[in-house]
Amino acid sequence: MDLAFRNARVVDGSGGASYRADVAVRDGRIHEIRREGEGRRPSARRVLDADGLALAPGFIDMHAHSDLALLRDPDHSAKAAQGVTLEVLGQDGLSYAPVDDRTLADVRRAITGWNGDGSDIDFDWRSVGEYLDRLDRGHDGRGIAVNAAYLVPQGTVRMHVMGWEDRDPRPEELDRMRELVAEGLRQGAVGMSSGLTYTPGMYAGDGELAELCRVVASYGGYYCPHHRSYGAGALRAYQEMIDLTGEAGCALHLAHATMNFGVNKGRAPELLELLDRALERGADITLDTYPYTPGCTTLVAVLPSWASEGGPQAVLDRLADDDTAERIRHELEDVGSDGCHGVPVAWDTVEISGVSDPGLASFVGRTIEETARTRGETPWATARRLLTDDRLGSTILQHVGHEENVRLIMKHRTHTAGSDGILQGHKPHPRAYGTFPHYLGTYVRELGELSLEECVAHLTSRPAARLRLADRGLVREGYVADLVLFDPGRVAAGSSFEAPRTLPAGIPHVLVDGRFVIEDGRRTQVLAGRSVRRTPREP
Repeated sequence: MDLAFRNARVVDGSGGASYRADVAVRDGRIHEIRREGEGRRPSARRVLDADGLALAPGFIDMHAHSDLALLRDPDHSAKAAQGVTLEVLGQDGLSYAPVDDRTLADVRRAITGWNGDGSDIDFDWRSVGEYLDRLDRGHDGRGIAVNAAYLVPQGTVRMHVMGWEDRDPRPEELDRMRELVAEGLRQGAVGMSSGLTYTPGMYAGDGELAELCRVVASYGGYYCPHHRSYGAGALRAYQEMIDLTGEAGCALHLAHATMNFGVNKGRAPELLELLDRALERGADITLDTYPYTPGCTTLVAVLPSWASEGGPQAVLDRLADDDTAERIRHELEDVGSDGCHGVPVAWDTVEISGVSDPGLASFVGRTIEETARTRGETPWATARRLLTDDRLGSTILQHVGHEENVRLIMKHRTHTAGSDGILQGHKPHPRAYGTFPHYLGTYVRELGELSLEECVAHLTSRPAARLRLADRGLVREGYVADLVLFDPGRVAAGSSFEAPRTLPAGIPHVLVDGRFVIEDGRRTQVLAGRSVRRTPREP
């Protein structure tokens, strides 16, 4: 054997009772599991005493925004140090493949706030397959920090075919979108995502989305929508996604599935009842959440959808026109824009977390209302100024969530974990560095909302099942040795809203493909991550 862990508490990802055992690894896979008292212990070139540690499958981040970070940062301790061994990219309908030159330029600009402008990246790909190849090469041909799967982003596909127009596709345009989705799935994508409060994906009607979901279903993938409202129309938006995928016969995974804003305080039971009814009818549904109440997005995302038609430059042109800017303000503050989930914006809940222009750093860490008060102007004047001066590159935290909703949803039988971690900005959301240890430290050990075994299943086998990965997500002989060893009595998120880039405690060892990426609490030089491509079921 290459490696053996002795005396570990194996929390195998199944949700069943943990047990003490020795676990041996050879050639990147779990070769032998010998329970305590079951006979001869496995020998290995290296033996590590894991007494006092839990040994679990590597954690799977079902909603990650590391599309460029994995290529930019070989260390990537933001995820590796949490025990994450696989991230699902291409989220919220906007990412960097499939593209042509025009679409790539547009999408880079549109999601600068999520991933940076990409000026430090060699965009030497255009198709989904080429992007996955680029992940495989990673840094100097040596790979990336952790594994990555990819969703075909529906908004990027629409942008590729139709630009930023708010209209129904012509038949030939819909055919082309179908072709692009199918091509991405054939090349290894695990499904399709949408961002239905982000342009241009939000311009798609249900009929258009259902047609694309039929393609996804035919290849055995799943649909992952950021649906049309997490606020005033949240339950209606969830029902829309259930009905749409039911019609298309497509598996559904609900992204960051929570109930936010004042209108949804205490309403998680209504969401779970809706899901349970669909599951009882035979629907294939899962969801992910992060264990925090604030959300995180870009400042431009809260604007009404009509203000974003035509792309980023069109937004800036509208902001420069006083009459149009007043229309935007009225919809934001008085009506409730679709970009802000149908709820009038409360500027005291909108905190600037990052800016693209370093000269605007004084905005970071303060709400729009606070900054406006110090400047002696209205909150809209402050927001408009920042949008314009930062060329739409600012990110925000929205303090609009409810703890009771978070706790109830995380206990649902379809629940998995997704950090939704945006790694850009001066003051990112702490979920980017802390989601997984926060579940284990706060919601398992301190609050007892989940047992250790149940929580680990949420973080491992459930997402692996959704991704249809036959040899990941469990501590089983023959499975890939993506493993994490943590101290159940000490594991905790180090990140906070005050210090969001602090690494977690109590996770001394993380292995990807049987190789240590975290060893004795420190990042090694190992780059064992690769793209994880699911072989599609041919239609």
